[in-house]
Amino acid sequence: MLDLKLIRENTDEVIARLSKRGGDYQYLYDVVKKDEERREALHEVESLKAKKNEVSRLIGQYKREGKDIAPIMAEIDDFSSRIKSLDESVTAADQAIREWLLWTPNLPNEEIPVGVDDTENVEIKKFMTPTTFDFPIKGHYDLGEKLDILDFNRAGKITGSRFVVYKGLGARLERSLIQWMMDLHSKEHGYTEIIPPYIVNETSMYATGQFPKFKEEAFKLYDDRNFYLNPTAEVPTINLHRDEVLEVSALPIKYVAYTSAFRQEAGSAGRDTRGILRQHQFNKVELIKFTKPEDSYEELDKMLANSERVLQLLKLPYHVVVLCTGDLGFSMRKTYDIEVWLPSENKYREIGSISNAEDYQARRANIKFRRENDAKLEFVHTLNGSGLAVGRTVIAIMENYQQEDGSIVVPEVLRPYMGVDIIR
Repeated sequence: MLDLKLIRENTDEVIARLSKRGGDYQYLYDVVKKDEERREALHEVESLKAKKNEVSRLIGQYKREGKDIAPIMAEIDDFSSRIKSLDESVTAADQAIREWLLWTPNLPNEEIPVGVDDTENVEIKKFMTPTTFDFPIKGHYDLGEKLDILDFNRAGKITGSRFVVYKGLGARLERSLIQWMMDLHSKEHGYTEIIPPYIVNETSMYATGQFPKFKEEAFKLYDDRNFYLNPTAEVPTINLHRDEVLEVSALPIKYVAYTSAFRQEAGSAGRDTRGILRQHQFNKVELIKFTKPEDSYEELDKMLANSERVLQLLKLPYHVVVLCTGDLGFSMRKTYDIEVWLPSENKYREIGSISNAEDYQARRANIKFRRENDAKLEFVHTLNGSGLAVGRTVIAIMENYQQEDGSIVVPEVLRPYMGVDIIR
């Protein structure tokens, strides 16, 4: 959530920066006006309370002097009525302002490229050259079905479209990647492992910026507690420290979280319908950091390197792009996308995003720290990154390591986990 004080004092600049995302943010002038009315009402309430107290003190005096206190009581009732009315207007203004701010995205970092959509993202680095073959390339869906390691038909029978059953060495590949990624990030990169709940409450979804904008993407449970299936490990992991004051000596706090993630994929009809690129249920290994404000961009670069390390060790071609303003996620100030090479599509596809929300999520989730015992509380910065999306890593391995006979070579780093050198 944006700082209301920032909007109040820099309205034109905030609107101009948000407009680089695309969209109309002129309603922020209404927010500022509503905030002025709210503050005026609060000032009037304080003034009325002071007058009410002053008049109330006359009651005892009137009684001692035998005077009629009815006029005073009427005046006090009038004060009370006006105070109640003003309090109600303040509450209504607070709710209106909060609703506006919940729908307002984060300010883009001033250094990221300005653009309309993903075609204007900027490549900043590349690893290896795209894989080439001297035989006809097969997509992961064809390879998986022929090897009997991906079963889409039976998944459709069990549940429906956009689900898959991993079988045999396919299941082992998915499981091995999860374990290897968790080991890599915890042992080599120093993150603390967690496996959070797969079900989150509505407050958690609002705290990270999933709601209200992306409510249609979530799977809601038929439960009177407003529970939702986790859309990404970012949600439960950020909410680990909701409404907490973190010890400054503990920062940065670093977590690597494994969860299954669940998304409606609303609006994606007809997109990536073949295979496991866009599923309703998928596994993710996610990196989360809570940092001091001045350290967050250095920690963002470290997180990017940690995510890249996965593909480097797997020896998979990829490049990194910095997202332009028009492609930037709702809660984020700056995002790097890692895109892995998929031979069947002859292009790079996103496999991970590494982002800095700065204090946007911390404001929504009320996560603070104090530099010294007598210092004022400050909001932490929150970062999140894919470490990586497991299913898409499976795709990349299957397609880049495919052999002419339809078998798949297992990357060297995974062989101790897989127990085989080749999937056939």
